[in-house]
Amino acid sequence: MSARHRLRIRRALLIALAALASRAAPGAPGGAVPAPVARTIEAQRLPQSSVSFAVLDAESGRVIAVHDGETPRSPASTMKVVTTFAGLDQLGPAYIWHTQALIRGELRDGVLRGDLYLKGGGDPYLTLERWWSFVQELKARGLRSIHGDIVVDDSAFALTPEDPAAFDGRPHRAYNAEPDALMVNFQSVEFRLMPNPDTRKVDIVATPAPPNLTIENHVTLLDGHCRAGQASVDFEVPGEAWDHVVFSGTLSRDCAERSITRVVLHPPTYAFGTFVELWRESGGLFEGGLRTEATPPDAVPLASFDSLTLAEIVRLTNKFSNNLMARHLLLTLGADRFGPPATVEKGGEAIEAWLKERGLALPGLAIDNGSGLSRAARVSALDLARLLRAAFHSRYAPEFIASLPLAGIDGTLRLRMQDAAAGSVRLKTGHIDGVSAVAGYVAGGSGKTYVLVSLVNDERCDYGAAEPVHAALVDWIQQSR
Repeated sequence: MSARHRLRIRRALLIALAALASRAAPGAPGGAVPAPVARTIEAQRLPQSSVSFAVLDAESGRVIAVHDGETPRSPASTMKVVTTFAGLDQLGPAYIWHTQALIRGELRDGVLRGDLYLKGGGDPYLTLERWWSFVQELKARGLRSIHGDIVVDDSAFALTPEDPAAFDGRPHRAYNAEPDALMVNFQSVEFRLMPNPDTRKVDIVATPAPPNLTIENHVTLLDGHCRAGQASVDFEVPGEAWDHVVFSGTLSRDCAERSITRVVLHPPTYAFGTFVELWRESGGLFEGGLRTEATPPDAVPLASFDSLTLAEIVRLTNKFSNNLMARHLLLTLGADRFGPPATVEKGGEAIEAWLKERGLALPGLAIDNGSGLSRAARVSALDLARLLRAAFHSRYAPEFIASLPLAGIDGTLRLRMQDAAAGSVRLKTGHIDGVSAVAGYVAGGSGKTYVLVSLVNDERCDYGAAEPVHAALVDWIQQSR
């Protein structure tokens, strides 16, 4: 056999081995990317260096497939699985927060001649409906008229001032709301814009409508069809107090009612304004002002209002990827372990201590504020997968697993992966500019459960390039396992 012939055979063997390697079942750590996933990554024009994923057998922990699994990446909102699992594991599903009302002065025949203190305990879900229930509780306790000030006490949290525009330049978007110990209704107001042909004006209705919020309406009503040029409304908040909003632009009379929700006021002024609105609507009297200070020791408790349970909070946080609720939970973990007031630093230290106690080494973890709405947060795919496996075997696994969105059914997965069998895919999603991620559990065709974490960090995520990659991993698990 000639040397040239031997070289030709050797090359053919190398090519065949390479082909086999590319089709090899990825049963070992560091194995090849599954062929259908590799094709999807290539079709979406994503560099493989921008993708990390890990698939683990949830029962045994065996690594089924992994690619770049130890590289810390931005996880976006999949970071919430760390915070919520830690919360359930440390605090228990029945944990509740308390919002208190205390008085200082004389309460007689329904009249308080003194101040009413509203003391926040960090309730992550003190919605407008629940705030109304709090008001009704005070009335049930006999309070009818307040002849003094309303004092907001949010001292349970001690937070470094943040620039709410720092993340993406949109400080009034609900996802950018910052934590506060007395956070009411996510500090949000829904503004409904309604063309009114009878008055030839555009009506603006705010819900809620706190009396300390001024709405300036300069929207012009136009005739004609509802086209882009005749449906251009601008929203502006000109002052630092965020207590004055300005609407301008145009809206055609043929346009349908539209609404926008924005963060306005600041947490103490929002809590005060909405309380006064609901108090007066309920027949209560109040003509005083607002103060913000800690409750003095001699204040007398009047009522305590309980939050939803932590299990319910975790479900809402993960199903709908609520950043503010996740941040409140991280702060609560810090205060519970190290004492009040709550700080972000204590929250991070509480997570680190908990991981150590559980024997979970996550060397690449940088939890930052606990919500994933951060450019500093980092975790590797393998670390997050190992944590999810620990959650799968934890004492509160049912509560945690049930909190994750179901593909094609609810939460942030309601419109995604709709071809998956009902209940077979439970994944927390995550997306910020340049980042797309999923993390959770997938049932294989055999019925076995697998942990899946997929993190993609690339500018093409903003154009949907990562979603087919996540879906291809789910399909591969369900078809091959």
